[in-house]
Order: sequence, then structure tokens, then C-alpha cells
Amino acid sequence: MTVTIWLVIVLLIAANAFYVAAEFGAVGVRRSRVRRLSEDGNFLARMLLPHVQHPGDLDRYVAVSQIGITLSALILGAVGQGVAAVALTPHLVSLAGLDAQVAASTAALIVLVVLTAAQVVLSELIPKSLALQFPTEVALATVLPMRWSLAAFRPFIAFLNGSATGLLRLVGIHLSGHRHLHSPDEIALLFAESRDGGLLEPAEQARLHKALRLSRSTARTLMVPKARLTMIDVDGSWADILRVVTASPFSRLPAYRGSPDQIVGTLRVKDLVHRYLAEGPPASIQPLLRPFAVVPATLAGDQVVALLREKRAHQAAVVDDAGAVIGFITIQDVLGQFLGAESRTA
Repeated sequence: MTVTIWLVIVLLIAANAFYVAAEFGAVGVRRSRVRRLSEDGNFLARMLLPHVQHPGDLDRYVAVSQIGITLSALILGAVGQGVAAVALTPHLVSLAGLDAQVAASTAALIVLVVLTAAQVVLSELIPKSLALQFPTEVALATVLPMRWSLAAFRPFIAFLNGSATGLLRLVGIHLSGHRHLHSPDEIALLFAESRDGGLLEPAEQARLHKALRLSRSTARTLMVPKARLTMIDVDGSWADILRVVTASPFSRLPAYRGSPDQIVGTLRVKDLVHRYLAEGPPASIQPLLRPFAVVPATLAGDQVVALLREKRAHQAAVVDDAGAVIGFITIQDVLGQFLGAESRTA
């Protein structure tokens, strides 16, 4: 075979490898990483960001890769069978003494095996591995030629994507494009894989797993039930109030009137002590009571933290669907789930 044929084959294998790398790089790159690089002034990241930020644009980007892979593979096969096999046939006749027809079949088989092996290794496995290992670098390195390919293949993209979408809809499948979305179980698996790969310490992986589990917990599972609360009777005597306060290790105590079902506020022990030191035993603790936040029992643990921070509240009453208080929850209860600490809810 002449040098020209070898050069064409090498270029086609390289083109196939390029489109494979571009596809896996674009799908595997993190949008947040590209966005950060773009904000830092990276020219290539600024060009790549629109293509990975929106599912529709990413879908077209992947479609261009698929067209490039298909075209380069088809042309490589045609060159191999139509040129390389033909050029190899006379050598098999002269060197191996084969019949011309047998030599042609043998040459076609040899070229098919060699080119297929080269294509799988050089155009598929190696670029895919590199793109999965270094998605950001590969995606940035391939974005300029991919933008040129997008312009060149635009008519084919619209036709092929439209045809594929139409056929899928005929069988009841509706796609919204490529998305970088993971379920909570998949995220937990990613944490474990990062730990096994040395990117996370075991303690870091455990904390991240607890944080993920926290978002799947609810106020009902994190609260202290009302039956276990240490509570104060607003209309109780000073001696009874003092006895409850001194026996409790908590700094905030729910207060009720009439029955524990009628919670009217929370008492900070610090406020009670200041009042006692300034004026002596108060006639009533009603003026010292503070309002409490209310959260539904179904609210997720991370949202409980956000709500308490928004309201600048230390604790909140947890209510059921009927609005009845079924327990109290504090930031310590939520963080205890994250850090593995014991609950300190009053």
C-alpha cells in the first residue's frame, strides 16, 4: 500500500478517536467546573459552556459526535475494502501462491480484522478512557473543532434528531435531552467511589453520606416527641417552675397552659435568671415567653435548618396535618443526625 493510503487510514482513525473523546468529554464534564473556568476568563470554557449548560444544546453536541463517528467509520471501511484490500491482494498471490479469488477474500478478511482492531483500540477504548479520566481537559481541547463540525453538520443534525425524536414518541417515549442528574443512591455510590479512588478520606465520605441522608430525613423522624419533652406550666407556682428548670439540662423549655397540648411559647432559662436576679421571683413567666417557629412534620431535615436560620430561631414545634404539635426540634437535633451527636432537644 502507498503512503497516501496509510495516511488516509491514520487520519480517519484519528477523526474517529476525536469524536469519541469529544462526546465522552462533553457528557462527563461538570457544568459547575466549566462555568467557573468561564467566569475566570478561560476562552475555551466560555465557548463550551453554552453546549453543556442546556440539555437541548448538549443533545445536538452529542449528535455531531455520533455523525462524525459514523462517517469516519464508514469511510474507513470503504477505504479498507476498496483500496487497502485490493492493494494487498497481489502480494498474497505472489508471496503465498494463492489463487487470485482466494487472495482477494483473504486480503479483505485481513484488512477487516486489522482495521477493526485498530479502530476499537485507538478510536474507541483509548479516547474514551482519556475522556472519562480527564473530562474537563478533553472537552476544552475538542470544543473548537466540534463547533466547526456543528456548523458543517447542522442540516443533518436537525433531520436526524427530529427523526429519532419522532420515532421514540411513536412508542411513547419522550426525552428531554442529556442531563447530569443523579438519584440520592447514585450520589452515595459516587461518594464511595471517590473514597475508594483516594479523592475522599473515609471520614469525609461518612460526613457527606450523613448529609445526604439528612436531606432524606423529615422533621418527624428528627424531632423529640411531645411525650418526652421537659415542659413548664405557665400558671404553675414559682417553686414548681424552679424545680423543673434546675432539674433540666436544657437552655430552652416549652411552656404550656392548662395541658401539655396547649403550648404557648418557649422560656429561655437565661431570661428567667436575669429576671430573678434583677427583680426577684416573677409573679408570672408569661412576659418572658418567646414565640416559637412551626414546621410541618414532613419537612426535610436540610429545609428545617434553612427555616430555623431564616427565622433566627433555635427550635421549632413540629405539627401534623391537623396543626397539632407533636414534638419539638432544634438545630442540635438536625446537626446530631449529621455529626452523629446525641440530641439535646428540650
